[in-house]
Amino acid sequence: MEYVLFKHLDVPDIDKIDVYLANGGYKALEAALKNHSPEEITDMVTRSMLRGRGGAGFPTGKKWAFIPKTPGPKYLAVNADESEPGTFKDRELMLRNPHQLLEGIAICCYAIGAAKAYIYVRGEYTEPIRKLDEAIEEARAKGYVGENIFGSGFNLEVIVHRGAGAYICGEESALLDSLEGKKGWPRFRPPFPAIEGLYAKPTVINNVETLCNAPHIVNRGPEWFASIGTEKSAGTKIFSVSGHVNKPGNYELPMGTTARELLFDHAGGITDGKKLKAFIPGGSSVPMLTEEHLDVKLDFESVMEAGSMLGSAGVIVMNEDTCIVWATLNLSKFYNHESCGKCTPCREGTYWMVQILKALESGHGQPGDIEKLYDAAFNINGRSFCGLGDAAAQPVMSSIDRFRAEYEYHITQKRCMVGA
Repeated sequence: MEYVLFKHLDVPDIDKIDVYLANGGYKALEAALKNHSPEEITDMVTRSMLRGRGGAGFPTGKKWAFIPKTPGPKYLAVNADESEPGTFKDRELMLRNPHQLLEGIAICCYAIGAAKAYIYVRGEYTEPIRKLDEAIEEARAKGYVGENIFGSGFNLEVIVHRGAGAYICGEESALLDSLEGKKGWPRFRPPFPAIEGLYAKPTVINNVETLCNAPHIVNRGPEWFASIGTEKSAGTKIFSVSGHVNKPGNYELPMGTTARELLFDHAGGITDGKKLKAFIPGGSSVPMLTEEHLDVKLDFESVMEAGSMLGSAGVIVMNEDTCIVWATLNLSKFYNHESCGKCTPCREGTYWMVQILKALESGHGQPGDIEKLYDAAFNINGRSFCGLGDAAAQPVMSSIDRFRAEYEYHITQKRCMVGA
């Protein structure tokens, strides 16, 4: 397996610009500005089959192509909020190789005609923010940020914006409102950000991992990138593995790697020799899968066919001693706390899911509570203003679908089936 984004991660001081340059850094940006038009760069990314790594998996080249070619300001907003429980890949990319991200940002801005990029970083990421600020100043001193980069007439300013710890600001339109100094609430769409985004101007919003792929695509060609992974999910993916595994961490692997290979060959298997009970493949906001899904390929299509979503590829692992009711309560508390309160299904529904789960988990559940809980989740799913409602509902519905016997045991025996 050849690393792409992690290729130079273990090179000492790769976060410093001189070391980054010595390892081929900013060569892709130079090639883009000197040898290709913006349209050619967008076409490269389109042909590479790169899809967004933030969760939705939308084709990146298509997103760039949506930006109108009319004169006027255009922006890139980099989603580095990374508040999804179980996801910590972007943190490592920013912390250990920030110039790779900056080069990807510059290539994207050139392609879409933007002269300014904002990196919206999760507020708790103090050290990555410091690294980004240092990298931007290093790049400015060398002429890779600022005016007339490589004598091409292309100008670029990059600004790091620190978020204030709100999960909702990972939603792209709420992120834009927060950047504008407003309360981070999701916007009604249309208009979409490509037409009316930041400051009502055309805007591309891309995840950190997505943009980090751009220099490699320019350097090595779209056909090379498309040859990695599967036909519809090209390239590598960074999987953030946490929970009951012996070697938690970030693993860069080709799209289509099975869950079994990820968890047992790379993450060292389940702790203490226990059996796998459940895993969440795409951050806490997607349906749970079980041991029977270990041979599912981890790409957008295969995970969806299995009844879940790849999402941000934050893989949360639970062993046989995990109480699923307790785990679901823990997740539901998070989404109830992070609901922005804009819409009724999410604001009220997440609260009542927590109340029912508290009763069930503490041994005070009553017959009919499981049905009430499922009904509450069902009526949030697809009916809230943004994706947070779906994120709150999916773990609840999937836990009942796959572990209903545990819920029933909590009602009939007034305690947990696993004795936790």
